Amino acid sequence: MPVLSSTYNVPLVLLSFLIAILASYAALDLGVRIHKAKAPARYIWLCGGAFAMGMGIWAMHFIAMLAFHLSAVPVSYNLATVLLSILPAILASGLALHIVNRPEARTSHYIVSALFIGAGIVSMHYIGMAAMVMEAAIRYNPFLWALSAAIALATSYAALLLLRDARRHAGSFGGWRRKAFGALIMAIAISGMHYTGMSAATFEHDHQAMGASSSAIDSTLLAYSIGIAMFILLVLVLISAIVDDRFESRTAASERKFRSVIESANDAIILSDYRGVIISWNQSAQHIFGYAEQEVLNRRLEVIIPDRYKEAHRLGMARYKDTGDPYIIGKTVEMHGLRKDGTEFPLELSMATWQEEGSSFYSSIIRDITERKKAEEKMNRMVYRDPLTDLPNRHLLNDRLAQALDQASKNKMTIGIMFIDLDRFKYINDTLGHAMGDLLLIEAASRIQSCTSKGDTVSRQGGDEFLVLLPNTTADEVTRKAQRLLQLFAQPFVLNDAEMFVTPSIGISLYPSDGRDIETLIKNADTAMYRVKEQGKNNFQFYTPDMNEAVTKKMKLEIGLRKGLERREFKVHYQPQMDVGTGKITGVEALLRWHHPELGNVSPAEFIPLAEETGLIIPIGEWVLYEACRQAKSWQDEGLPPMRVAVNISSRQFQQSNLLEAVSRVLHDTGLEPQYLELELTESIIQDSKYAIGTMQKLKEMGTSLSIDDFGTGYSSLSYLKLFPIDTLKIDQSFTRNILADAKDAALVQTIINMAHNLELKVIAEGVETQEQLHFLTQRHCNEAQGYYFSRPIAPEDLSAILRGRLTAPTPLLPQS
Repeated sequence: MPVLSSTYNVPLVLLSFLIAILASYAALDLGVRIHKAKAPARYIWLCGGAFAMGMGIWAMHFIAMLAFHLSAVPVSYNLATVLLSILPAILASGLALHIVNRPEARTSHYIVSALFIGAGIVSMHYIGMAAMVMEAAIRYNPFLWALSAAIALATSYAALLLLRDARRHAGSFGGWRRKAFGALIMAIAISGMHYTGMSAATFEHDHQAMGASSSAIDSTLLAYSIGIAMFILLVLVLISAIVDDRFESRTAASERKFRSVIESANDAIILSDYRGVIISWNQSAQHIFGYAEQEVLNRRLEVIIPDRYKEAHRLGMARYKDTGDPYIIGKTVEMHGLRKDGTEFPLELSMATWQEEGSSFYSSIIRDITERKKAEEKMNRMVYRDPLTDLPNRHLLNDRLAQALDQASKNKMTIGIMFIDLDRFKYINDTLGHAMGDLLLIEAASRIQSCTSKGDTVSRQGGDEFLVLLPNTTADEVTRKAQRLLQLFAQPFVLNDAEMFVTPSIGISLYPSDGRDIETLIKNADTAMYRVKEQGKNNFQFYTPDMNEAVTKKMKLEIGLRKGLERREFKVHYQPQMDVGTGKITGVEALLRWHHPELGNVSPAEFIPLAEETGLIIPIGEWVLYEACRQAKSWQDEGLPPMRVAVNISSRQFQQSNLLEAVSRVLHDTGLEPQYLELELTESIIQDSKYAIGTMQKLKEMGTSLSIDDFGTGYSSLSYLKLFPIDTLKIDQSFTRNILADAKDAALVQTIINMAHNLELKVIAEGVETQEQLHFLTQRHCNEAQGYYFSRPIAPEDLSAILRGRLTAPTPLLPQS
């Protein structure tokens, strides 16, 4: 059979090449988009890419075949076979794009994909050749046929490599140029494969073959129609890609802005998927947790959660996914986080969730609140803790006591309150300084705490006062703890190599017997503590109702003392002091008396200690001093013989810096000469010998007389007697009362008299009540005496009458009944 010659329609060849370029560019562009897209957009772009790429290759091939003409033999095409040739191109393109756009795609995947595309192109080409209807037979050159298949495979592999390169540089400057250059190379390769395959075919005239039919495709117009249609299709695909680029560009810009906001945030912002796998990790998260982004991406959130909270976290997230229970979604919660170095820290977490492409995602905003917690703790300590001992202060104690009262009321339990005051703390604080006092308070707080149980609360109320709350206790248990406390405080405190002792006075009240509210319980424990103080300190005492009566009376006395001077309720009575040998009155002792408008006459033994305690002894003592000097001067002005008036000076008065000025002013204002004033001092006043001697010397320089009252009852060294500028010793009435019944007291009195005479001091005996006592003192050469045997303390007008009677009838003063 004769071989037919063939020609090509050049415009159609050029059109096929143009279609190949457009199809290649579209394939590369869509391949990049498939890689970047996520489901379901990924599958849309995959289908579009397979269709565009397959149709583009087919269109290039078919237009090129329509450009082919055989001499003297018309050629047409079988429509069904032509349509069938499209399928291998589209399917092969789809499979190849799916394989190479997988995240884990490697070189082997690209080779497999190239085999798919190559096989599809070869199948498409030769199925298309089989669609030719003509009076000719086709014979293929095996070498050129194999060469065309090899070109198809090589072309496919090159196309896929160009696609990978385009993906890597997607979005970079000049990316479209890479795709354009790649499209040109692919078009040349695809066209080369086609025309190599056409060259492999030899057409021999065959009259027996079926000729072109009227129903077959046979028109150059068809080629242009297909070309134009494909051109429009590919242009539409490219326009869609451009529009998508615009949206993607805007989305990328928004993402960059969003990312910049995330990166600039001070809080950690972590994004995770529905499994809790981390997909985003900002700089603050790296700073807070210590992990770089690469270290935590694709790891679970549990990497930053302490082990003891992981199970709760898993259960909570599962509950949200299964039931929609919000767990912590939309809430701000405080919990603990875990840093890379294994340290835990407090954090504040806010979580939100959103749905995207059918999956749930979570955003976690995390703030490190370590400093805030430290500040809160510091603030709480300032508000609820004593700054020196770090014990709860009264605010925190009241909160805990309120809770304990609620529980005790519900459960019928007993609560114990111990009110503790440190004896002699003020003396140590004043003598050794506040720094040493603070150390002592810290150590005392530690000892108190060691006597309590875990549920007890030790609180510092202020100064040297502590309060212990003992919930759910018994009276026996409180007793044991109080006894243990006394034993601990019996041991010395060693501070800065110095030993010192303080003892506790402990008052105890119990709920509900001693009160049902905070104020009453504390007040009653305080009342019991003061009863311990009154009874000698260093002990404990449970509250009893009768204590309130004593406290109430004490308060009433204190209020009365403050008003007594204003209301002129105080009077000064005078007790004569007699010369034992002559029976003459040598002086008087001024003694304070108080007639309360409600309580009547109040004993000095009751109100003088209270006046000392409250400091009211200062104004009262000055008034007594003035009144005594005024009365003594008044008697002199009446023509009575001048005599000495003795006035007691309290320890609080003696310690006043203005004592000398006060005495001088009283003498000046009353006009009494100093030699007629005797100041009586107790032994306790002069224990600080340095200060006492200086003050006493100045009083002597004024011309006043000085005596030591209640001699023998204190603890002063007898060696002080030779140092003090005193004139008189007063023997306490406790010795005088027993001189006839107790040989020891008689010996002490005689010893005091002998010692005073040897020191050239005068001796006055107090409390003389019988003739026998007076006789004993006379035989021992006591100088003076006073007591009920001679006269009780009497009002100044009564003493004035006695003194005037003595002037007219100088007989011994008769005892007063």
